[in-house]
Amino acid sequence: MIAQLTGTVIHVGASALVLDVGGVGYRILATPATLAALHVRQETSLATHLVVREDSLTLYGFEFVHERDMFETLQSVQGVGPRLALALLAVHAPHSLVSIIASGDIKGLQRVPGVGAKVAARLMLELGGKLTLPDDVHAPGAVADAREQVADALVALGWQSRAAAAAVDKVAPEPIDDDAVPATLRAALQSLGGSRG
Repeated sequence: MIAQLTGTVIHVGASALVLDVGGVGYRILATPATLAALHVRQETSLATHLVVREDSLTLYGFEFVHERDMFETLQSVQGVGPRLALALLAVHAPHSLVSIIASGDIKGLQRVPGVGAKVAARLMLELGGKLTLPDDVHAPGAVADAREQVADALVALGWQSRAAAAAVDKVAPEPIDDDAVPATLRAALQSLGGSRG
């Protein structure tokens, strides 16, 4: 199992990055928040999980080990594969998932594309009371404005800084916190469409 990779970022896309490790480029799927924090030519280390299938080897990468651990825990639930687990983490940070499942917020889970009533109920049933995070992982406190992080991600994906800033202002006129970065990034991408000028 490949548990961690350290190298140089050589490409950041909408759903994956390529990490050069000793001259070998590894394509790694990641959440929008993880991708937004990375830039080409940046040296970084990612906690990783390798999914082995008969016809493919797929790497998933995470900025923090507790995110990878949550990714693996989510897949223990019937009906939750790696792509759905990644979608859950793209919409909800690990501490948010702990709170949502502990409080029985099925609607919160169903905000994730691909999570229907049955899967949400299974997540509640099988993970209720079992999810924990390390003591040094805390939920964010006061709301900080993370819109600049979204704009930086759009620039890394090929848009000009002025267009990126305008798109972020359009979809998020008020300050956002870190938890809102993935959703804001998706909304800004939809607003921009396919034109990168």
